[in-house]
Amino acid sequence: MLFKKRLLSLSLLTVSILFNTTTQANSVVINLEEQSFAQLQQLVDDKKITYQQITQFYLSRIAELDDSGPTLNAIISFNEQALEIAKQRDALHGVNEPHSLLYGMPIVLKDNIESADNMPTTAGAIALANNYAQQDALLVERLKQAGAIILGKANLSEWANFKSTQSSSGWSDVGEQTKNPYVLNRTPCGSSSGSAVAVAANLAVAAIGTETDGSITCPAAHNALVGLKPTVGLVSVNGVVPLSHSQDAPGPMARSVQDAAVLLEVLTGSEPNHYQKHLIKKGLKDKRIGIVRNISEFNTVASNAFTQALEVLSNEGATLVDNLVLDYQEELSQAEFDILLYDFKHDVNQYLANTPKQVKVKSLAELIKFNEAQPISYFNQGLLEMAEQKGNLQSESYIAAKKLVAEKARLKGIDALMAEHKLDAIVAPTNGPAWVIDTLNGDHYTGASSSPAAIAGYPSITIPMSFYRELPLGISFFSGANNEAMLIEIGYAFEQATRVRKPPQFIPSIDE
Repeated sequence: MLFKKRLLSLSLLTVSILFNTTTQANSVVINLEEQSFAQLQQLVDDKKITYQQITQFYLSRIAELDDSGPTLNAIISFNEQALEIAKQRDALHGVNEPHSLLYGMPIVLKDNIESADNMPTTAGAIALANNYAQQDALLVERLKQAGAIILGKANLSEWANFKSTQSSSGWSDVGEQTKNPYVLNRTPCGSSSGSAVAVAANLAVAAIGTETDGSITCPAAHNALVGLKPTVGLVSVNGVVPLSHSQDAPGPMARSVQDAAVLLEVLTGSEPNHYQKHLIKKGLKDKRIGIVRNISEFNTVASNAFTQALEVLSNEGATLVDNLVLDYQEELSQAEFDILLYDFKHDVNQYLANTPKQVKVKSLAELIKFNEAQPISYFNQGLLEMAEQKGNLQSESYIAAKKLVAEKARLKGIDALMAEHKLDAIVAPTNGPAWVIDTLNGDHYTGASSSPAAIAGYPSITIPMSFYRELPLGISFFSGANNEAMLIEIGYAFEQATRVRKPPQFIPSIDE
C-alpha cells in the first residue's frame, strides 16, 4: 500500500495492557471483541478500562490482522493523534456528563469522507494522494462533537466503484485489494468494503460508509453487519467525494442495529433517542411487509435462506403480502446508469476544482489523462471515459432520465406498491454468497436487491440473515422516503429474533 502508516507506536505499550486491565488488586481479563457502544461505555464507567486502552486495542488489531496475518487491507491510513485524543476523552470523562454513547469510541471513515486529521482523502485514487482536507466533512464534525475518535480511513472500491467497467470490489490503486475476513479469497463487496471489513474483523467499533447503489448494503451483508442506507439528503454529503448527488448517501455500518441507530442520530443531527426509541424487541408485531418476487429470486442459496427468514417474520407477528411486483426495473436500471454518468462528470468536476492546490488534477478530463500516464493498473477507466463524453445537467436525456425515476421508481413504484397494500416495508434477500476475488476479469455478482431503494433515493437496512458455508447472507428491508425509524424497528426485531451474527475466523478459502 502506498499510504498506509505502520503502527510502530504499538511497541511502546505492552501486550498485557491491550487485553488486560487491573482494577485494585484483581487482574481482570476483558475481551473487547464484538462489544457495542453501550457495553464499552459501561466498562469505562465501571473503571475497568479506559478510552485510551480501547483505542490501543483496535490499533493492535489493525497491526495484527490488517498489516500482517491475513492482511485484510481494510485500512488505508490511521490517525496519528488517536491515542492522544483518547487520553483527552479519559481526562474529561465524568466532567462532561451526560455524554453520547459515541464518546471516546474509535470510528473508521470510508476514504472518500474528508476529515482534518492529517490523513488524505483519496477515494482510493493516486490522483488524490495529496488531498488533505483543511476542515471536516459535516458528518465528521457531528461525530467529533459527539466525542467519537476518528481512528483512520478505510479502503474502498476506487472512485466508489465508478472507474472501471471490469473492477474488483474492494480494489483501489491506493489500498489494493480488501479481503473478506470470513473467507479470505472471497469478495468483501463494495464500494464501502474497507469500512465493512474493519467493523466485521473488530478493527473499529463501527464505521461510516457511503452508498450510491449497494455500496453500504452489499459489503455489510457480505460481512455479517448491519448497514443502513438513509434517504438521500438525510445525511449531509458536504465534504464527501461525490459519485452522484442524485443517489449518494452516507450511512452507518455496525455490528448491531442499536449501534447503527446511535450513529444515525449523530449523523443526522437528531435528538438523542430519536431512532433508539424504535429498538423494540417485538417490533415486527402487526407490521405489513411486502415480498417483491422479481427483485428477490436472484440466487438459489439466497432464496432458500430467505424462505426461512420469512418464517421468522411471520412467527414474530408480521403480516406478509406475497407475490408483489415492482415494474419498470430494466428501464430504471438504464435510467440510473445515465444519471450516474451525468452526475459523476458534473459532481467530480466541481469537487476536483475545489481541492487543495497540492492536488494537481482539477477536472475529470485531467484525471483521465493523469491515469493514462500511470503504470498499468489492474483495471481500465472505462466509466470515467464514458462520463467525460456526457453533456451537462441541462441535457434532454438527463432530464428525461430524472423524470422517469421520479415517476416509475417513486410515484408508480415503491410509493404506489406500499400505498396499495398498506405496507410498512418491503423485504428481499440482500445478496448471494460472496464470489472468489478475480483481479483479472472483475466481479462475478450473484445477485442483489439494492437498486429499487437506491434509484428512488429511499432508505434501506440490511441485517445478517444466515450463513452459507461460512459466507454471510443478509436480508434487506426498504420503505418510502424518511422512514428510517420504521426500518430500524423492523430490523431490530428481526435481529433479536435470530441473532445470526458471528465474528470471522479468517478462513483462507473454501471449495467451490
